[in-house]
Amino acid sequence: MISQVQRWKDLENWVPGRETDWDFIHPLVPLDDLLTPRTERIYVNGSLGDWVPITIHFDGSVVPRNRTTPFNGAMFAAYPGDLVFSKIDARNGAIGLIPESLPKVVVTSEYPIHSPDAKQLDPRYLAMVLRTPNFLKLIRYAASGTSGRKRITPENFRTIKFPLPDLRDQRRLVAAYHKALDKATELESQAQNIEQEAQKEFGAALGLAPPPNLPKRPYQVARFKDIERWSHEGILQAALPGDSLAESKFEIVPLGEIAAVSYGLQKCPANRPGKHPRPYLRVANVQRGYLDLHEIKMINVPDGDMPKYKLEDGDILLCEGNSADLVGRGAIWSNEIADCVHQNHVLRVRLEQDRALPNFMLAYINSSAGLSYFRSKAKRTTNLASINSTEVSNLPVPLPAKDIQASCARKLKDASKKIKALQDEAAKQRLATWNNFISAVFA
Repeated sequence: MISQVQRWKDLENWVPGRETDWDFIHPLVPLDDLLTPRTERIYVNGSLGDWVPITIHFDGSVVPRNRTTPFNGAMFAAYPGDLVFSKIDARNGAIGLIPESLPKVVVTSEYPIHSPDAKQLDPRYLAMVLRTPNFLKLIRYAASGTSGRKRITPENFRTIKFPLPDLRDQRRLVAAYHKALDKATELESQAQNIEQEAQKEFGAALGLAPPPNLPKRPYQVARFKDIERWSHEGILQAALPGDSLAESKFEIVPLGEIAAVSYGLQKCPANRPGKHPRPYLRVANVQRGYLDLHEIKMINVPDGDMPKYKLEDGDILLCEGNSADLVGRGAIWSNEIADCVHQNHVLRVRLEQDRALPNFMLAYINSSAGLSYFRSKAKRTTNLASINSTEVSNLPVPLPAKDIQASCARKLKDASKKIKALQDEAAKQRLATWNNFISAVFA
């Protein structure tokens, strides 16, 4: 029977269906019996000294916080093993333990600190339970305030009842979890080995020189005109004699000699979907080696402009950038959608297919030589990285006969299938392992 009456003072904390939809296997103990509040004040006047401010991500990881604005006033000390959470974002997962790598941490009053009782709690078990969706649900029940800015106070947090097997069982659950994860790690290791061997064979078939051994000494100075395109790897490569990117037993040509590299449409109010709506590809649609077409947006392109922007079978699409990982990320268009165009942050590489095969060219772009080129040429700002059409056109590529291109691309494709199968199985194993842990704690 569902209670329909609540005391007025409890309404802000009340959630319909507050009773959980699972049974607890282990005894329930209020967190108030397991945690001791820590309220050690640290008074800060600009400099933190050897104290480190932190932030807590939604996955529970605790990392140093980058902040240029000086801290002033009272803060609170936390130490390795302490549990810290965000009052406003704990319900989203911003709750975790201070790692050993951060011996002296400070937080504001928005991050309550508690010391777990080591005689009752294994810290590994505690950290794992904190990440479960079941425990986050309990936190949401304990939060109070308006719907958009609900907070959980330390007092309400400590009222949560925590599933507590004895220490021996806690350690057994953690050990079983990590043992099962070892299987997923082994599968991922196999996938990585196959990928490395496939890339090695690809490079050997093209007669590519192996990546050079970069100098071990760090470079701390770059010419001012190179600053915006600076990368540590690029500076080190520039210090080496010769150009390892242009060494192959086959003819080397710039990509622009065998392909037209062009930008797409810039999105603006003037081309919102109207009389001539066309599907267009964004950076989010272009993944490394494949297209994600689950969400396709529309843009207005008059009939007269379509010959210039319409994608054709075999076009290679490369991400201009945004983050360093996105620079040069590419996939091949195979006429999946009629009359499709692309955004200006996606570069289109249209090959002369009588000279170069799209699958081969994308494989080369994704090879260690291609990725190294893009990393060294990308323009960088504080948080962004990008590459322009000129640099893409200048990419030096080996150009063997088309039958050799086809053979190289086919071998890489076969290897990719094996890699994906192993990675999918590893992901499945990780999910099953996590679900098994949850089931062992929450019925």
